[in-house]
Amino acid sequence: SNGSSSILYSFLYSQVGNYKRAVKRVDDGHRLCNDLMNCLGERSKIEKAYGDQLTAWSKRWRQLIEKGPQYGSVERAWLGVMTEAEKVSELHQDVKNNLLNEDIERVKNWQKEAYHKQIIGGFKEAKEADEGFKKAQKPWAKKLKEMETAKKSYHMACKEEKLAATREANGKTEASVTADQQKKLHEKVDKCKQDVHKAKEKYEKSLEELNKCTPQYMECMEQVFDQCQQHEVKRLTFLKEALLDIKRHLNLTENQSYANIYRELERTILAANTQEDLKWFSNNHGPGMHMNWPAFEEYNPEAAAAPPKKKKPDGAPPTPSTDHVAPPGDRSSVSSYDKNQAYSTEWSDDEQPTGFSANENGGNGNSFEEDSSTGKAVRVRALYDYDGQEQDELTFKAGDELTKTEDEDEQGWCRGRLDNGREGLYPANYVEPI
Repeated sequence: SNGSSSILYSFLYSQVGNYKRAVKRVDDGHRLCNDLMNCLGERSKIEKAYGDQLTAWSKRWRQLIEKGPQYGSVERAWLGVMTEAEKVSELHQDVKNNLLNEDIERVKNWQKEAYHKQIIGGFKEAKEADEGFKKAQKPWAKKLKEMETAKKSYHMACKEEKLAATREANGKTEASVTADQQKKLHEKVDKCKQDVHKAKEKYEKSLEELNKCTPQYMECMEQVFDQCQQHEVKRLTFLKEALLDIKRHLNLTENQSYANIYRELERTILAANTQEDLKWFSNNHGPGMHMNWPAFEEYNPEAAAAPPKKKKPDGAPPTPSTDHVAPPGDRSSVSSYDKNQAYSTEWSDDEQPTGFSANENGGNGNSFEEDSSTGKAVRVRALYDYDGQEQDELTFKAGDELTKTEDEDEQGWCRGRLDNGREGLYPANYVEPI
């Protein structure tokens, strides 16, 4: 036989039953499929948890940024980071779905096709391998048993011969041993030598017969072993292909959408314009803003008795316009250019606007709680954007919430208070109750 066959014989099959490890590999293969599915199941939970955390983080900080003092193009760049988180969250949810719906299902289906359970337990493939090895080994095992018996008889005869020779040698030195006894001891040695010779011949013959059938035995065992190897080839090949698909699902750097997210984020950040933002702030909260200088006013008895309601030239508030207005609740494209106008309508070094901060009240207080001191306070939500045209008018965006402090007057105006504390008038038809 060739060298590889000798190694196979020496390490696997020189002892009866040593093929059991090759049979057990079938059971191990089935268990490893379960292990892989459990492994992917745990990873899918991690992907889902990460995606959920990204979404919650993005939602919270988007609200903080939009209600905070940051403004202009830098605010839009900052919000771009929140958009990145939302889109990356979606990709990780896709990873979770691919692991569960594609990879785990693929392993499960392959396992079902490759391993067939028997009613009495175990797998058909393992039973066939075990029976094949037993059948191939049975003739050789019988010859092996005969050889082992002959070897034992030969070794026993050698032991008896050595013992008889020792007794004969001792008898020659002892005066008490008669000549007749010495003769018997010598005859015993001769008989043992004959027994050793016969046992040796029988042992050599059985070993020769065993060696003659060994090549046939090895050939049969290798055929069964090759069948086991072919089954294992299928498992290892499948596992490699499955792992490559898993890698493809996990590796977001190969996903074009993932690369696009960061290209868009970079464009958003690069679009931030420092001079543009400074100019806007100067025009709305600095020297460039419109100044409402004091002017002489005639005495008005009605105005002295009660604060006048807001009146327009035509007596009615403006009609809502949907041009450049985001849907209520949708702040994805909101700009803080107008939200800071609510702080003040006059430029002053003493001005201390009250804005929202993520760190106020330890981050836990609600700075937007409704003032319960008035019985008329009602929470409303803006349906459209409204830019206050005069000092006593509020400015808000579609989706903003505020508190109505006085009911609508005959001309369609309401008085309300924004969450930053500023009070003023606004068109009643621009909001809806919450």
